[in-house]
Amino acid sequence: MSHFNFDSCNSIVCQPGAVSRLGELCVNLGIERALMVTDQGLVDAGLHQSAMTILTEADIECRLFTEVVADPPESVVENAIEFARDNKVDGVIGFGGGSSMDVAKLVAALCRLPIQLKEAYGVGNIRGNRLPLIQIPTTAGTGSEVTPIAIITTGETTKSGVVSPKLLPDIALLDADLTLGLPPHVTAATGIDAMVHAIEAYTSAIKKNPYSDMLAREALRLLSRNIETAVYDGQNREARSAMLLGSLLAGQAFANAPVAAVHALAYPLGGHFHIPHGLSNSLVLPHVMRFNLPVAAPLYSELTPILIEDYDNPGADSLERSHDLIDYLEQLIAKLELPNQLRAVNVPEHSLSGLAHDAMLQERLLVNNPRALTEHDALMIYRAAY
Repeated sequence: MSHFNFDSCNSIVCQPGAVSRLGELCVNLGIERALMVTDQGLVDAGLHQSAMTILTEADIECRLFTEVVADPPESVVENAIEFARDNKVDGVIGFGGGSSMDVAKLVAALCRLPIQLKEAYGVGNIRGNRLPLIQIPTTAGTGSEVTPIAIITTGETTKSGVVSPKLLPDIALLDADLTLGLPPHVTAATGIDAMVHAIEAYTSAIKKNPYSDMLAREALRLLSRNIETAVYDGQNREARSAMLLGSLLAGQAFANAPVAAVHALAYPLGGHFHIPHGLSNSLVLPHVMRFNLPVAAPLYSELTPILIEDYDNPGADSLERSHDLIDYLEQLIAKLELPNQLRAVNVPEHSLSGLAHDAMLQERLLVNNPRALTEHDALMIYRAAY
């Protein structure tokens, strides 16, 4: 067994209605003047209101920062940091999807440090103590509540990551009640996103380890058993709770055994065409897996009976079992009524070579892929997905 390190958040609270404990948790962390980082859509829907009421009842002041947008640009992070400083907050609550939680991480980490956001990009560039941080996901997919990574849009079509243990929160609070109103298409795309995290963690080339493997397997069991119910019976608390926990476990797995080519090819789709991240992953997933088969089939085959309930093909070799897994994922994507071709989301064919070029810039991700990938390979994958 190879040596490994495993890092995660300090505490996980997982139960429907758990947001009712927010005041108590803030008090335990010494938070008296909190900043809640969220987006205007959640505020317009009133989803934040119960949390605000609970904080007020606990005599905790709370300021709202609502400028977060999907794929947040640097200006949003910088505005949030300035807002936190101006309001002299002593704790941060990320409330929403991955974008809100990523911004919350950076506010908590950089608010009291004399460094600029641009200096934080890369791995391990944040030093010093951060503010107390609580993450409350309202989608089941990104796993951002337990990852030491924040992804920020740095240009017209480019993104950069900040990677540091300082971004891991004190508490990840999972409350399935906050996800009951999530639309079916968002539930589907974020759920597939979580499955991608677990699959890529399980096949990660450099930092794969027994602990992340265990988490990835359990994440895939929970996600595969509950995603269709969550999509088509969105008020089902049991399914919603399972999806949240599955997403978190997958997040813990890929935080320690990083994701690879699926994400590397998904990022340019989001950067150029503003396709939601989960859907971008879904569009390229089967095709990247087929490319990886010559190397990854033994690992994919181990996942087949986990995702496919009552799988029964005792005579199959690892390659056949892997093909069964990929077929299952393609059928699942179709059942969830997600687009399954790039042309279906208005990606023009002439853009594929540019996308392949940009995918190769994701060196931080590509080194984790089980099979080495060239720009020509990336182009062939995009063409297969087209």
